[in-house]
Amino acid sequence: MKLYIADQTCSQAVQIVANELGLTPELIHYDVTEKTTSNGDDFAAVNPLAYVPVLELDNEDKDRLTETIIIISYLADQVPEAGLIPAPGTLERVKFDQLLTFIATEIAQKHIPLMRKLMTEYGTGWTRAKLVNAYAALDARLADGRPFLTGDFSVADAYVWATMWHERSGTEIGHLKNLMAWKARMDARPSVRKALRDEAEIVARHKARQAA
Repeated sequence: MKLYIADQTCSQAVQIVANELGLTPELIHYDVTEKTTSNGDDFAAVNPLAYVPVLELDNEDKDRLTETIIIISYLADQVPEAGLIPAPGTLERVKFDQLLTFIATEIAQKHIPLMRKLMTEYGTGWTRAKLVNAYAALDARLADGRPFLTGDFSVADAYVWATMWHERSGTEIGHLKNLMAWKARMDARPSVRKALRDEAEIVARHKARQAA
């Protein structure tokens, strides 16, 4: 498999899930500014919409999957014994998919216009308030002492961690103590630390090649 990633983006969620499952996709870095890839692939041909993550499968058709929640769910479904996602077709899975959609729409996507400074002063304040409310909902989930969002570690934890862009978007959530304690546990998780190391290495190699 090939996994197309970009520096400090939600593609980190896929890396974390792959690490948890013992999978080793070939990482390819996409420089969103220079529009180049670390292996020379034309990313416009890989994903005409020009965003990561993209997972290219090893099947005959070399199918390419996009959208973070689709990719992390697909990978987890391939190794059901790992318990990173509820079984398809169950009510538990429907509720879990509801959580993933909430993360995508109320957290991941809300950060982007703030980070890119695309909003009016009013819009900025409104969006930051929405983000705080969304993070507060996650904080409330953790208030019963559970270590992760649904109890045991799941792909939802990987996704939230990979989209905790609150500092970059100017969203203050330091008062959410349960969430901050969860983040500390995530920061220390081997799959997360490996994702950061692997990403840093391929980004550095790509930059060195561009500078040469």
